[in-house]
Amino acid sequence: MNFEDLEIWKRSVKLSILIYKETLSLKDYGFKDQITRSALSIPSNIAEGMERDSVKETKHFLSYSKASCGELRTQIIIAKEVGFL
Repeated sequence: MNFEDLEIWKRSVKLSILIYKETLSLKDYGFKDQITRSALSIPSNIAEGMERDSVKETKHFLSYSKASCGELRTQIIIAKEVGFL
């Protein structure tokens, strides 16, 4: 299956783009770097996992993507509380 056909990949790409756009003017460069990297890793790991040759490897990268979702959710909660988003 082509990762570009996966709805979850398409949605995570849109989320990553939204995060980049919403943080363009953010002056806390460390936080900005961390949140954009978390958002970028979600669709990237889905794509990489789907391109792997074994089911085990695919699951491994999908697990990374899921973990990045948790990381990003945490960062969004913090960003909202401190007024970044």
